[in-house]
Parts: sequence; structure tokens; C-alpha cells
Amino acid sequence: MQTIYLDYAADTPPDERVLTVYAETASQCFANPNSAHSAGLAAKQTVDSALSKIAELLHIAPEEIILTSGASEANNLAVKGLAFANRRRGKHIISTFLEHSSVSGALTFLQEQGWEIDLVNIRPDGTVDLDHLKSLLRDDTVLCAVCAVDSELGTVQPVKAIAELVKSYPNCRLHIDATQAVGKIPIDLSDTDTACFAPHKFYGLKGSGVLYKKKGIVLEPLIHGGASTTIYRSGTPDAPAAAALASALHFSLEGYDERQRKVQYLNQMLREHFSHCDRIRINSPENAVPHILNLSVRGIKGEEMRRLLDAEGIYVSVKSACSVPNTPSRAVMAVSHDRKNALSSWRISLSHLVTEENIERFLEVLDTIISEEK
Repeated sequence: MQTIYLDYAADTPPDERVLTVYAETASQCFANPNSAHSAGLAAKQTVDSALSKIAELLHIAPEEIILTSGASEANNLAVKGLAFANRRRGKHIISTFLEHSSVSGALTFLQEQGWEIDLVNIRPDGTVDLDHLKSLLRDDTVLCAVCAVDSELGTVQPVKAIAELVKSYPNCRLHIDATQAVGKIPIDLSDTDTACFAPHKFYGLKGSGVLYKKKGIVLEPLIHGGASTTIYRSGTPDAPAAAALASALHFSLEGYDERQRKVQYLNQMLREHFSHCDRIRINSPENAVPHILNLSVRGIKGEEMRRLLDAEGIYVSVKSACSVPNTPSRAVMAVSHDRKNALSSWRISLSHLVTEENIERFLEVLDTIISEEK
């Protein structure tokens, strides 16, 4: 059976060039970068070189980069670290219904510790309601946490406009989850105080991530003890992972334009086909990233559709990979206010690796399923 992978927002296959960098670095620079001998110093040089390369690509300073085990850890470090570091200034936090569970879970933890959490309204196009955000901001607001690109709908948030509102409140810090943004849209970190991403979303490896922390911003660490590249995240630096991360970022930005054109074309193929089926509702806005397309088929729950497609060797997601199963999509609920539609929603996520033939086969199978599931 031919298999077709359409879940690239959940994970991407590692680029062969990234695997080569990792394998060679792991073989040649296996020493502890904290060790004072020559082998340790060589490993430290590898880490420092990777940090410099990442910084150059993102137009930031190497000391503003905190290496983590992934975006979930980075989100937790930013959200909890900013909240605890600024708790004497206030205990009010603003976020959205669209956040990844590593943000919403961290916020639930803080709420149980006495922080007040407000969720800003979402407009019909999936973007933050800036007027509502403005009304929620207070002198004791210490954090605003927003995803740059929603993982379920692909909505691109107006980060610059959000940052302008936050700047009027000196006690408030802006954290951006850029996990679904890197490699999909141009990234400007100058408007943010902290931001995170993980390379396994752009053909790198799992088990590593980045937290950007602007100079002068203070965090309370989650991990204490043990030397590292920064006081904010303890643990032995992983030279092979750092080198592979820098490599993945380089390749994703180097091939950005060509990949974007390919994915945009595939997205338009899908939208054109779906426009002729009255049972299909497209939940992603027109201006979403082309890599993510969320839809609902009336009368078929999202989890059932995922199962039926899986049986035909076609892999899609219901909500993000880290969401609670058999519950309505919070993101789709926020834009459609329709529980049945949210329960029927599912996500196609595309890549430049997907072929036209893959899309044609997928649409053929989908049409058959819809005709049989009355």
C-alpha cells in the first residue's frame, strides 16, 4: 500500500545533511564541553560555533540563545521563568485559546499557584482581537504569551501589533511560541522578549530546541545546578545536537522561497477541490500559512476521519499532536463557535516533499470516504 504523510506540522523527517552533521560531530566532538582538556575545549568550540551560526541566521546575539530539549521545555522556561521572576510586579497573565499545551499547561500550573489568567478573544479569521487585548492589559500584567502561527489553523498572528500594545505596559513581557513559524514565515525576534522553536519542525532532530531571551530579560530557571552555556538552563551542552540544529536552521532558510512556492501550489490544489464539496468546511483562514489546512466534513468526526484515512495509508492529524483526544478543537471552536464543527475538524499539513500525485491520491480516497459515509 502506498503511504502518504500529511502531518508535517507534527514532525518532519530529518534532512540527510543534518543527519550527517550530527553523526560527524558526535563522532569527533563527543567530549564534555565543560571539560578543561583539549577535547572538551574542542567540543565547547563546536557549541559556540553553532550558537554564533544560529544567532547570525536570526539576527540576534549568541548570548540571547538558550539551548533546551525542545519547544515544550522552552515554553515552560519562558512562561514560568518570566512569571516567577516578575511576581513582585504582578500576577496577571494574558494568553489565547490557540496555545500549544506546553503553554496552556504551564499557565494552568501558574493559575493554581495564584496567578490570574485572562484569554484574549479570537476574531473570525483566527487572529487576536487587538481591542480586547488592549482592554485586558493592566499595570500588574507581567506576561502576554501568544503563538506566532497556530498549529491547528495555520493562522499568522499580528506579532508586531501585539508587541506595540505590550510596550505601553513596562511590567509586561511578550513571549512568542514560534514553533510553527520558523521555516514557514519570515521571523523577526526584535519585537519579542522571549521566543521558542524546535528543529524537528523544519527537518532537524527531535530532542533539541531554542529559547530566545532578549538581553536584560531575567528568568527564574527550571533546572538548578550543573554548568552549561547559560545560567538560565543547566545541563551539559550537547555539541552534536547544537551543530545539527544550526544546520537545520540554515537549510530551512536557504531553501525558503522554493519550498514556499511548492507548498502554496499544493494548498491551492486542495482549496480548489474542497470548494466544490458542500460537506467540507475549511476552517483555516485564507491568509494562513499554506503548510496547514484545517477542515471539517459534516457528519464525520475528526477522529473517525483520521482512522479511515489511516486505513488507506494516509496520515493526518486531529488537532495538534500534543492535544487531548476526543475533545473539540479549541482553535476551531474559537473561530467557528460550533462544537459539532470543532469535533469534526482535522488537519492536513504540507511540505515541499509532498507531490501532486500524493495530493491527487489523497483527494481520491477522501471523496470515496465522504460518498460512503452518509
